[in-house]
Amino acid sequence: MRPLLLSHSALALLSGATLLHAQQGKPARPNVLVIYADDLGYADLGCYGAKNVQTPNIDRLARQGVRFTNAYAAAATSTPSRYGMLTGQYAWRREGTDVAPGNAGMIIRPEQYTLADLFKQAGYATAAFGKWHLGLGDKTGTQDWNGLVSPSLGDLGFDYSYIMAATADRVPCVFIENGRVANYDPSAPIEVSYRKPFEGEPTGKTHPELLYNLRSSHGHDMAIVNGIGRIGYMKGGGKALWKDENIADSIATHAISFIQTHRAEHRDQPFFVYLATNDVHVPRFPHPRFRGQSGMGLRGDAIVQLDWTVGEVLRALDSLGIADDTLVLLSSDNGGVIDDGYDDQAEALLKGHNPSGIYRGYKYSAFEGGTRIPAIVRWPRRVRGAQTSSALVSQTDWIASFAELLGVKLPEGAAPDSRVQLATWLGRSSKSRPWILQQAADKTLSLRNERWKYIAPSSHGPMITWGPKIETGYLPTPQLYDMKRDPRERVNVADRHPDIIRYFQSLEARIRAGQE
Repeated sequence: MRPLLLSHSALALLSGATLLHAQQGKPARPNVLVIYADDLGYADLGCYGAKNVQTPNIDRLARQGVRFTNAYAAAATSTPSRYGMLTGQYAWRREGTDVAPGNAGMIIRPEQYTLADLFKQAGYATAAFGKWHLGLGDKTGTQDWNGLVSPSLGDLGFDYSYIMAATADRVPCVFIENGRVANYDPSAPIEVSYRKPFEGEPTGKTHPELLYNLRSSHGHDMAIVNGIGRIGYMKGGGKALWKDENIADSIATHAISFIQTHRAEHRDQPFFVYLATNDVHVPRFPHPRFRGQSGMGLRGDAIVQLDWTVGEVLRALDSLGIADDTLVLLSSDNGGVIDDGYDDQAEALLKGHNPSGIYRGYKYSAFEGGTRIPAIVRWPRRVRGAQTSSALVSQTDWIASFAELLGVKLPEGAAPDSRVQLATWLGRSSKSRPWILQQAADKTLSLRNERWKYIAPSSHGPMITWGPKIETGYLPTPQLYDMKRDPRERVNVADRHPDIIRYFQSLEARIRAGQE
């Protein structure tokens, strides 16, 4: 694979050094807070046209910064999108980057350069909170959940971490703090398996009467924790087991505590915080104080809970007097999804709301709804507020763009698919990326530029087969959509434009070969 291309466009003359020294006497490096929501659709926020749910804190963030309307995650599912964002490498280039079980070995290997490594290299304190879903330990299924799980996030550039190993619907249902189970209960040693149930342990399939909090609509019928069925089998945990209704509070509290403590003890050192919320991933089980706030049931209330999390963190920045010098980047790992395995009435209670807005498809899909996501950047000291940008941008470019901002030279071969788009991300340019690459659940690739969207052929069927009613966007023949005239991807015009199909096929081949 070719080394990282570090050439600068003319518009990038607003370089990191220029921005950093624009005002004398101000901090040279901003604190950076990345808030990474889970399964939050493009239109799930008030500032993106959401119906029936209010998100005043996130809307405030948008008013004070840049709101992007053509932003994309690297993939339509969690693990590959997070991999691409944190490493600057498309996940399909690596084996084993599909949606990970909770006992997966570490997918980003310690020798790989990450976004956290970049900030550490620049002298930042680094921390991660919330959903991880990129594996822990050296090999799948070999972790010692009763001791130190290694390698862990400390081997990927994070000084401190308080995370969920995977997702709330997968075991183990405990938080991991710096490689060890938080609040570990020695009277209830933990065992985890994704192969077979533990003798004597009830499952959602065998004892549905024990699912007193949420029942499944498909799958999610293995281990039962907190009256909710999960994927995978687990026993033990005791006092360390989370309660789903408290997950958002736990994540927000630990993140804010880290920021406050760091500010008190290391006033002159900037921080990088990766805050990956569980909301609005299934099982959606928000705290009772958020119940009934949206009118759309548990999924809508989970969006309200997400907005509360953002509000709490923003208020902490304000109270510490560091909001102006903190770059906040809020986005989502992939598109929204309605029924993703639990009978929470999400479909019945939409009341005209669509997580994807006008766009076709949802999470998993090659259509726009799979990877088109909200993205907001606020940095009061350097970024003009009340902006809306229609530029094409990709999360894969965050690592190269932050490197440019901080004046850090990336190691040879690091972040091979990341490009410097700093001026666009900071709202100082309206220039789009020349093309955006999207990865669907079956690794079908799509490419789009400002006008056209190309979806490569796939041998898989037109609908998700394991439960959710979602169009995959797959066809055995190429697809082409005119996004200027047909943003809903309704009319496939591939037959009318063979030259454009050939262009995208050639571009895809060059990307796969590492030549773009």
